Amino acid sequence: MAYDSESSSSTVRLNIGGRKFCTTLDTLTQREPDSMLAAMFSGRHTICQESEKGHIFVDRDGKHFHHILNWLRDGVIPPLKDSEYAQLLREAEYYQLLDLSFVDFSYACLKTVFFSRANLQCAKFRDVDAEASIFHNATLRECEFTGANLRGAVLAGANLQSANLQDACLIGCSFCGADLRSAHLQTADLTNANLEGANLEGANLKGAKLTNANLKGANLQRAYLRHVNLRDTHLEGAKLDGANLLGAIR
Repeated sequence: MAYDSESSSSTVRLNIGGRKFCTTLDTLTQREPDSMLAAMFSGRHTICQESEKGHIFVDRDGKHFHHILNWLRDGVIPPLKDSEYAQLLREAEYYQLLDLSFVDFSYACLKTVFFSRANLQCAKFRDVDAEASIFHNATLRECEFTGANLRGAVLAGANLQSANLQDACLIGCSFCGADLRSAHLQTADLTNANLEGANLEGANLKGAKLTNANLKGANLQRAYLRHVNLRDTHLEGAKLDGANLLGAIR
């Protein structure tokens, strides 16, 4: 059968991996109109129902689906154990729920979690352990990463304008082509990080460690680099017009 997208208050019964849920079309389609769930119940697709009580079966673990529904209802993610965050984010990825702006992930363990293309604007990652996580092409404007462990994380193409990465461990991170304009990188550890082609215009790198960092072709115009050790940094083709290099070691 196909659901009538005009009847937004219609009750929808779901069977997620054997767990039964009841919600409305409005909940499934309004907050995240580009999600898989919104597409399923847009009225454009035929959906098979179980004969018993008309439930729609989805072959996923239903353990965290009530959190998915609450997110769609009011945009709130509850406090969870570290291991549960990764599980919930895997389910969010499956359902293509990519708007995670303003969510507070502080102090969580998010190792190897996939955040590619997600909207994480103004999200908080204070002191998280997000080693080797994937933020490729994610929106991270004004995010809080103070003290976070992002060793080996992939942030290529990410929008990190005005993000706060002070004291963060960014060893071996990939920021290729990332937008780091006006980002706060004071005392961050960027050893072996790849920032080739990144836009760091107006960024504050006071006290940052840049040993063997790749800044080839990066835009460092008006960046704050006072007293930064650039001796072992790769700066071929980098733009340094207007950068504050007073006392920098080159």
